[in-house]
Amino acid sequence: MFSLFTSPKPGAGTDFGEQLLNKVATQSIRHLFSASEAVDVQIRCNPPSKLLQGSIDAFQMSGRNLVIRREFEVAEMSFIADAVAIDPGSILSGHVRLKNPTQAVAQVVLTEDGINRAFKAELVQKRLVNLQSEALTNLSGGEPITFRDVQVNLLPDNQLKISALTDLPNRSDVPIRMKATLEVERRRRIQFQNPTFESEDVPEDVRGLSQVLTMAFANVLNEMVDLDRFDLDGVSMRLNRLETSGKKLIFSGYAQIEHFPGT
Repeated sequence: MFSLFTSPKPGAGTDFGEQLLNKVATQSIRHLFSASEAVDVQIRCNPPSKLLQGSIDAFQMSGRNLVIRREFEVAEMSFIADAVAIDPGSILSGHVRLKNPTQAVAQVVLTEDGINRAFKAELVQKRLVNLQSEALTNLSGGEPITFRDVQVNLLPDNQLKISALTDLPNRSDVPIRMKATLEVERRRRIQFQNPTFESEDVPEDVRGLSQVLTMAFANVLNEMVDLDRFDLDGVSMRLNRLETSGKKLIFSGYAQIEHFPGT
């Protein structure tokens, strides 16, 4: 399939229909994102006359420095699909309309800095503020608890360290210090498995309380990261695996594409 994307560039033999379709699809996909540095779509069809029947041999989208829902940064995103069927008449109206939903191999790359900024997003903050689960309020005399100043450090082997702070009625700035392993659950949830309390820089007089709160914070995180909350217009993601690589977190899986934006 990848050989389909090594054909000559526009102006060196690429069919005009492919060029038009690439342009229209690129403009459609840009609307998935609040902002983007670069979005590129390449569609290949051989022979080009197959476009008249709406038959595409291969579709590839790549994007860089994308923003989802105005707050969530994606360093890189790519989709690659085979045998896509489209309505050829939709191209002339400036849209790409799928005849049938299609699946694409997908990869998403997040950076450590982008992840940390995501913890300041409104959608995330509201799941960390004024929590009233019994496990937490038992520690605070019935008062709701808020976790703040979350900081993530990515580690090798799909591990990470997380620090945060919380306040109790009789103690401010209780540190949260945790190390955990990231895993994919049911292709749509990110889980913080095997959480352990990191006590090195926690004051001795508060370590016991900090450990209990850290384990409670791990449970909060495990209820929070569900990909269904980040679905794009017409596109839902499912994950097969993830891996940490330096200061990047790389997700691999597939995208279920129901329709292109605006169609």
